[in-house]
Amino acid sequence: MQQEVERFLNLQNPPGRVTREQAAWKLGFTPDEITVLIAKNLLKPLGHPAHNGQKYFLNSTLEDLRRDEKWYSKASDAIVDYWRYKNSRKGQDASEDNRQGADAP
Repeated sequence: MQQEVERFLNLQNPPGRVTREQAAWKLGFTPDEITVLIAKNLLKPLGHPAHNGQKYFLNSTLEDLRRDEKWYSKASDAIVDYWRYKNSRKGQDASEDNRQGADAP
């Protein structure tokens, strides 16, 4: 896998359209984080893909984003907020389970 990433990032003529995984490699995020960025409207896939379909991105747009410090700051904040929300929900679910267990006979 690492060789595939290295080979892709070192291409002399990269493809114009890249997948979610390739976009993640290019931007330094994980593929799951790319999904979060799409949901937060910080990254827009090409066309109008189905919700569960393959998403493609324009390589030149990704290159522009790589140079945009403000965008990286927003994207990083969105990822942190996403995990903060997910982790807070995890704590609520556990405390609800504890309360239900205390009420049980």
